[in-house]
Amino acid sequence: MSPIASYRRLFSLAGPLYVLVAFVGRLPLAMSQMGTLLLVSGTTGSYGLGGAAAGGLAVANAVGAPFAGSLADRIGQRPVVLVQSLAGGAGLLLLVGLAHGGAASGLVIASAALAGLLMPQVGPLARVRWRPLTRHQGSQQPRLMETAFSYEGAADEASFVMGPALIGVLAVLASPSVALVVAAVLLLGFGTAFAVHHTAALTLAHRPSAEGAGRLVTATFVVLLLAQLLIGVVFGSVQTGTTVLTTLAGQPGLAGLVHATLGIGSVIAGLAVAGLPARFTVPSRVLVAATGLAVLSAPLLLTDSVPRLFLVVLVLGFVIAPYMISVFMLGERAVPPARIGTAMTLLASTTGLGYAIGSAVAGRVADVHGHTGAFTVTVSAGVLAMLLALFGRPLLTRATPTAPAPAAAPSPATA
Repeated sequence: MSPIASYRRLFSLAGPLYVLVAFVGRLPLAMSQMGTLLLVSGTTGSYGLGGAAAGGLAVANAVGAPFAGSLADRIGQRPVVLVQSLAGGAGLLLLVGLAHGGAASGLVIASAALAGLLMPQVGPLARVRWRPLTRHQGSQQPRLMETAFSYEGAADEASFVMGPALIGVLAVLASPSVALVVAAVLLLGFGTAFAVHHTAALTLAHRPSAEGAGRLVTATFVVLLLAQLLIGVVFGSVQTGTTVLTTLAGQPGLAGLVHATLGIGSVIAGLAVAGLPARFTVPSRVLVAATGLAVLSAPLLLTDSVPRLFLVVLVLGFVIAPYMISVFMLGERAVPPARIGTAMTLLASTTGLGYAIGSAVAGRVADVHGHTGAFTVTVSAGVLAMLLALFGRPLLTRATPTAPAPAAAPSPATA
């Protein structure tokens, strides 16, 4: 089956409404991080505090997601995502009110963390739904699952193109506060729609038994968690460095638009992953993409203008989605079928934790050394990702089967 035919078949199985709802439903999380950074930095005058608030939101989301995923394993995605969507939207509105009300810094950071804790991770949960959706496709299911993971990786990246872009546009036309209110409205509407879609019940009905599921945390899975932690650091530090540079250039509203270019090449490359030949193994893809992170992030250290920043970030984006898609594919193959949902959630949560670390550390460094200091964090993360992929490749190769996991549906908790 060709990549185009695979995508057509995949989308016909899900239906256009599901594809739309699952995509828009993940935008609020992408918007909230940049929006929080701009909102708090603007109202307090401190990049460090803005980074801490955005990092707090990301950390809380990363910590809460596995627990929500575990609960969804037991009672299904529908009630869990529904409550999270409603509460998360309210949490964002509370954050806006406190930031503009002159609340204490600690209270603002706490409210950002609360909002993050309550928000659902639609991307990882959507990944879980594809296996039961493709369960009747026979020999075509492995190919369709690989295509699904390629699509989800590209969709995640597209959300982090549109999310910051929407923040940037709304910040220019109105304010970061308006941008976060829009994010809250989208979460209340499309998050709820994702929760009540019939595919949520489908995952619960076709999940495998958790008895005798086997170990989730192995040496292989730890390597994958570290890989996602490092890509999260890249996201957080690039976002912070971009905000600092555009602000110094007198164009703070461009921060979201510049950061959005990171996802343009990433979306294109992510969709193309479905067409890669089987002989180009997944562990090899991780190594190649990680090397790209180290090499292509280095020019950020020499970037001192907004036009040049646009170009460097655009090129860097071409290795982002292939890296993440390959890690998630290995994650599905390296854990027992009954634990795939939890694995997806943990991988995504670790990305959020990495974002928090990257955002907070880069913010502190930027207060002293400006955007170059923030981008030093990005380059360091890229180099570490390359070393991890190089030394972890034998372990990933030995632990990875030559075909995707059996066609049994995973439990409904995850990207």
